[in-house]
Amino acid sequence: MKIALLALPGSMMSAISGLADMFWLTNQTIMMNPGIATPPTDKNAQFDTVIVSADGKPVHDAQGKKIDCEASFGDSTVFDRIIVTGMRLNEHKLPIAPDAVQEAAVWLQTQYRQGSQIAGACAGGYVLGDAGLLDGKICTTTWWLFPSFRQRYPNAKALWGKPLVEQDGIITTGGPLSWIDLALHIVKTDAGNALAKLAADMAVADSQPMSQHIYAPRGFVNTIHPLLIRAEQLIRYDAPAMTVEQLAAALTMSTRTLHRKISDLTNETPKAFITRVRIESACVLLENPKNTIVRVAEQCGYHEETVFRRAFQQVMGMSPAQFKKWTLARNAAALSKR
Repeated sequence: MKIALLALPGSMMSAISGLADMFWLTNQTIMMNPGIATPPTDKNAQFDTVIVSADGKPVHDAQGKKIDCEASFGDSTVFDRIIVTGMRLNEHKLPIAPDAVQEAAVWLQTQYRQGSQIAGACAGGYVLGDAGLLDGKICTTTWWLFPSFRQRYPNAKALWGKPLVEQDGIITTGGPLSWIDLALHIVKTDAGNALAKLAADMAVADSQPMSQHIYAPRGFVNTIHPLLIRAEQLIRYDAPAMTVEQLAAALTMSTRTLHRKISDLTNETPKAFITRVRIESACVLLENPKNTIVRVAEQCGYHEETVFRRAFQQVMGMSPAQFKKWTLARNAAALSKR
C-alpha cells in the first residue's frame, strides 16, 4: 500500500510525521500479529509512506521548520492513497501558499484519474476542493472552517459536524488532529477492523471518531445566515417540538422554499436542521449535572425518551448518558488545572 503524504508550504509537521508513525506502528502490529490483517498478509506486508512535495525538495511547515521530502510530482509513481494534511491559513482562512496549492491540485487530479484515492484532513480539504474533487460529493471540514468552506466550494456537499466522510475514493475529515481518525479509517478499510483496533490500542488512540458537534459552540453554524438565526430562535426558544410545516409557516414561506433554502445553506433537510438544533439545546442542558436525561428530553420537545436518545445518538455519535459523562469529566479536568 503506497501512501503519499503531501507536504506544502505551511503544512503541519505533526500531522505528516504522525501519519508516518501511525502507519509504521501498524506495520509493527502486523509483524507481531501474523494473520491479523484482512485479507491476511505476510509479515513483510506494509503501509509504505512517502513524503511528497512539488519538486522533491524540503518545504517549511506552519512554524517555519523544514520538512524533508522524498519524492516529487514529476515522479512516475501512482500512489494507492494520497493524504493532504492540515496547514497554516491566512487571516482570510485560506492557505498561505495559493500557487503551491494550485500546483498540488493539478497533481491530485492526475493521480485520481489514475486510480489513487485522495484524502484531505482539516484544511487539507482546500486542496481537494481546488482540484474539483469535491464537486457533487459529500464532504466535511473542521467546524470553524465550515462557513468559508461552503462559500468557496458551493458545488461540494459539505456536511456540518461530521468527523469523517467518504465518497467515490475521496475522504475528508475535520480538525487539525483528525489525521489520527483518518489513518485508522484507512487501516480499517484496507486491512480490517481487527488490525485498526489493535493499532489504535497500541497508539492509545480512540478507534471511533468523535463527532465535531461535541466541540463546536452550540448554534455556531446557524450564525452564517439571518434565516438560520431566526429558525434556530423559533425552535430553541419558542416551540422545540415544531414540525417542518410549522417552521415554514413561522418564517412565512412554503415548505418547498424552506427545504431549498435550508439545503442551500447547510446541506441539511429542514427536519434534520430542526433535530440538530434540538439536540444542541439538549447538550447545553446536559452540561448541568442537576438535569436528568428525561427532563432534558421534555424541555427539547421530545415526548418519548427513546426517540430523544435515538436522535441524540445520530447527531452526536454517542448516547445522552455518554455525553453527560464525557462533559462532566471534561469540565472536572478543566477545573483541576486552574
